[in-house]
Amino acid sequence: LLFLWSIIVSIFGIGGLLGSSGSRYLTVKFGKKKCLLCNNVLMIVAASIMGCSKIAQSFEMILIGRFMCGVSAGLCVPLHHQYVGEISPKKLRGFANSTSSFFWSLGKAIGQISGQRELLGSQSLWPMLMASCGFPALVQLVALPFFPESPPYLLVHKGDQEGCKKAIRQLWGEGQHQAEIDDIMKEKATMKNTKILSVLELVKEPAFRWQLYMIVILTATVQLCGINAV
Repeated sequence: LLFLWSIIVSIFGIGGLLGSSGSRYLTVKFGKKKCLLCNNVLMIVAASIMGCSKIAQSFEMILIGRFMCGVSAGLCVPLHHQYVGEISPKKLRGFANSTSSFFWSLGKAIGQISGQRELLGSQSLWPMLMASCGFPALVQLVALPFFPESPPYLLVHKGDQEGCKKAIRQLWGEGQHQAEIDDIMKEKATMKNTKILSVLELVKEPAFRWQLYMIVILTATVQLCGINAV
């Protein structure tokens, strides 16, 4: 039993690894908005599967749902950062990106509090707790269609200059936005002359060796700071 629950807990991370690994290909092919919409559907399906696991008397459903949640979270983290950053005006871009980390932490805190036995962690309500991850996904699924696709994606990957201008006007209002469009064009020109490295090439590249060491050490030592115990 301990082994099965250990798999259920850890399979979220395996799904997250797969989801984040495929995020770049999916965003280039389908766009960030479409990927986020499909990702919300995936999370809602995962939440429904886990929520029905007790009625079906199937722990396998929890296993499948946790894996799907991991894939969804792995896709969502890079997608959300990119989309929020790209639709924000330059002066608010740093602030907009920082809100992602804030709400990520807030969501984890709410989940921990809701999981107390006095709230949703009881014998009868735990399926509702496991299904609760589908509610934020449903909110975004309803709200996101009213937002345009990312302007840099439309211009850089689709070559749709009119669509890019329309998206910018919808997001930032009427006015002169030629400077922002010029910045995106400069980025497009830079990308043409820059080779995109695979994960293996990144690990082997000497110029990034120290940055990778720092990231790995920082990420590993976070687990030793007591946050999980808190």
